[in-house]
Order: sequence, then structure tokens, then C-alpha cells
Amino acid sequence: MLKHELLEIIINGESSEIEFKRDDLKPEQLAKEIVAFANSYGGKLFVGIEDDGTISGIQRADFEPWVMDSVCGRYVHPSLVPKYEEIQVEEGLRVAVISIPMGSSKPYVVHHNDREDFYIRVGSLSKLATREQIVRMSASGGMLHVETMPVPRTSMKSMDKARLENYFRDILSEPSLPQTEEEWEERLEDMGFLASSSNQKKACTIAGLVLFGINPRRYLKQAGLRIMVFDSSDKQYKALLDIVLDGPMVARVEVTNHRVSGIIDDGLVEKAASALYPFITEESSTIDKGFRRPLKWLYPWNAIRELLLNALAHRDWTRSTDIEISRYKDRLEVISPGALPNSMTVEKMIGGRRTPRNTIIMEVLRDYQYVDARGMGIRTKVIPIMKEFNGMEPVFEETDDYLKTILNFNGPKDEPKRPKYEPNEPKNTPNEPKKNSHEPKNEPNTDLNDIVLNLIKDNPKCSYADMIRVTGKSRITIKRLLDTLKERGVIERVGPRNGGKWVIL
Repeated sequence: MLKHELLEIIINGESSEIEFKRDDLKPEQLAKEIVAFANSYGGKLFVGIEDDGTISGIQRADFEPWVMDSVCGRYVHPSLVPKYEEIQVEEGLRVAVISIPMGSSKPYVVHHNDREDFYIRVGSLSKLATREQIVRMSASGGMLHVETMPVPRTSMKSMDKARLENYFRDILSEPSLPQTEEEWEERLEDMGFLASSSNQKKACTIAGLVLFGINPRRYLKQAGLRIMVFDSSDKQYKALLDIVLDGPMVARVEVTNHRVSGIIDDGLVEKAASALYPFITEESSTIDKGFRRPLKWLYPWNAIRELLLNALAHRDWTRSTDIEISRYKDRLEVISPGALPNSMTVEKMIGGRRTPRNTIIMEVLRDYQYVDARGMGIRTKVIPIMKEFNGMEPVFEETDDYLKTILNFNGPKDEPKRPKYEPNEPKNTPNEPKKNSHEPKNEPNTDLNDIVLNLIKDNPKCSYADMIRVTGKSRITIKRLLDTLKERGVIERVGPRNGGKWVIL
């Protein structure tokens, strides 16, 4: 740093990233400032400057080793090595600049008098962190897995046993299930779905409750999914839709020959699809050869689904707010509570970096094939799908409190049109699409056609299980639809039975 840069900083004064100190401070006082910066967003500590900006300089000849060894080595934990430099202001007048990066092993503490103190930066002051802030720092630094914490007032009875049996028997293919309550508790504790609470009784962990719980919001208010729809560019008092969905993340499914063949009971993803469907689709203004109005997607469901799954898998459970999906007149937003974990940034996320916050939840979602093993949905799915759909990439906004993803409306490439919705329009679900009363009985359902054809277009190698999971239909229904589309010359199957692909003609 040059002298004129130092003088400019002094003129601007202290801030959340700048602190002035005299050189006669005690080691625990200097450690406090270093820890506060490391627990926040980093900053620079200028030693040898009074609070009013007067340059008094440092007098110690061995100031650097004192900072590195006596202060950082003995008082700061975990170990932290800041950058140190000195600026010669004039003859015999030096200022020390200690640059502290944002810590990657939060939370950092000051060891002093047989106690540990946690500090954070609040404006231009360093203050003791609250209990909630300490939990968040521990979670962001990987020292605490919040999803494994027990939820008060819960027990094994708070989880859907039929869904648990479905998971162990049909998804994991376990040869036998626990028979007694004690065996169930032991098995669920091994999986991280139960944990000992303060009274030594078994309680649901956050992961167990949100994955398999019966009405999880009864015990954990932030376990819901809020969906809002506005016919404007911002939130208004009157919404077309404003609901909070409650229920377990995963669906209860039918499995045939080790493949998902149908959905018995919806999970949060399926419930979200049903609620959003009327507001992200509309009938075309033109009539096709079968005297029907083809379904037109205003936003690609596959992109929305991936963003929702990303939020469910990676949200910060220390934040007491729901995941939000909001559809406005000109955009759709998905908000995941909490900042990105550890040293993750939006740029790294787009680049494909994987840093799971909730590993248990993530693994269960993979078991159900909601997410793939690569864990790079933003890079490999959301961005390509949106570019293909309307040529517009999603916009990501990161704050301390949330990650917001914005899908701007531009309509499909071939037919741009602003969506218009009526508040009283009947709500139809993906599993029960709108029917045309004059539609010939022997014709396949147009809405279901579009869903399957869009899925094939996005992934030519998609399987029956993929189609069943997205549409919620049975294997028989999907097979009948595909056979009809092949007979009509709409699609064909190319390659071997295992490893082939679908081609849209």
C-alpha cells in the first residue's frame, strides 16, 4: 500500500472493513479485531492511527513477530495467518497494516482467561456474536451440520412410517425392515433421521423431519414452501395465489422391477408442480390439426424444478423463513434462505463447484433420483434449459440472508408473448391437465404430450422412470402415450433397449 492510499483511507474513516488502533493495545484486544474480521467478510486493521485519524505510528521494533506469534499464534483459534506490511509515513513514523481475509474455518474465537469469545463485525464496531450468529458461523464453516440437530417436541411418531418403509424396502432394497420400535429407532438414528434430545429421548433430526415428517411445519416453521403469484411486477396486497405447502420432501412411490413406476402420495416437489402449473402454462391462441389448442409453457418446468430441488437440498436451516417461489408478470423468482455455504460464490456455483450444506438430505434426494450424482444442476440443467427456452440466462442475487434466482420472462423462442392471467381461472395440475370436452377419446392428452416431449427434448436418453417422476403418471399410461406418439410418427426410439435414445421427428 502506498502512502497516498493510506491518507485517503484515513480521510474516509473507519467502516465495516477498516479499523484504526493505537499500538499500545493488549494482545487480546488486537485478537478481538482480527477474529471479528475473520468471522465477517475480512478487512484491514491499521495500527498506529488514533480514532480521530491522527497518525501516531508504532513504536515497537518487533511489532510484526508480536502480531504473528504472540497474538495470532496464542489468542486466535483456529490458526489464522494475516498479511502484514508497514508503511513509512515520514522519518521515524510507521503504520502497520494487518489484512485479514474472510475466514474459511469459521467460527474463529479469542482464547483468553480460560474462555472463548466469538466476535463479529457490525458496522465499524467489533461485537460479541449472538447464539444464533454462532450457529450460522459454525454451519457455514462446516463445523456444525444443522440438519442433524434434534427438533423439539418430535419423536419417531412424527414421521410417516409408510413413507419410511417405502424408502428402506423399495428405494434402498433392504431385505428386511425393523420389527420393533427399538429396532426402528436404532435404524433411523444410524441414518441421521433421529437423534438424542436434551431429555435423552429420541427426536427427529431436521433432516428426518423435513424428508419424512407428517406436517413438518407443526414443529419446524421454516419447513414449508411458499408459492406466490402476482399479475404485476412486484408484490401486491391482492395475489392470484399465496399458499404455504406443508409435507415431506419425498413422494411415496410405486416401484416395479427396481424402477419407479408411479407416485402414491406426493412430496413437496409434486405439490409445487400442481400449484404452479396453471401459472406457468397457457393454451395456444391457434388450433392444431386435431382441433385442439396446444399447451404453451411460459417457463420451463424442468428449470424451476431444478431450482426448487437445489433450494431444498442446500437451504440454511438456521434461517426461520420458508423457501419462496414467486411468479410475477415479467419474471419468476426462487429464493433459498441463507447465504452460500463456506467459500462458495455465485461464480463457483455456475462453474460447477459442489459444496453440499445438508449432506443427509442431499443423499436421500439422490436415492429417489430427484437429483443426479453429479450435483451440478445449475450449470448442466438450469442455464442450458433457459438459454434453449428463450435465450435468457438466469440471474443470481446473493446476500447474507438468501440466494435468489430470477428467470426473466421472454416467452418461448418461437412465440414470445406476455402472460395474462385471470384470478378466477380454474387451477389445473400437471397430474390432471385441462381437458377439451370435444377431444377425441382415442387421441393422447395434449398437455401430457407436451410434458413428455419437452422432457425428451431436454434429455433424449430419459427413461420411463424419469417420465413417471415428472408427470406423476403410471408406467402403463406413459407406455401407451409413447406407443401412440410412435405410431403417429412424432417420435422414434434409436439404438439398443438399454442405452438408446428418443428422437423427435
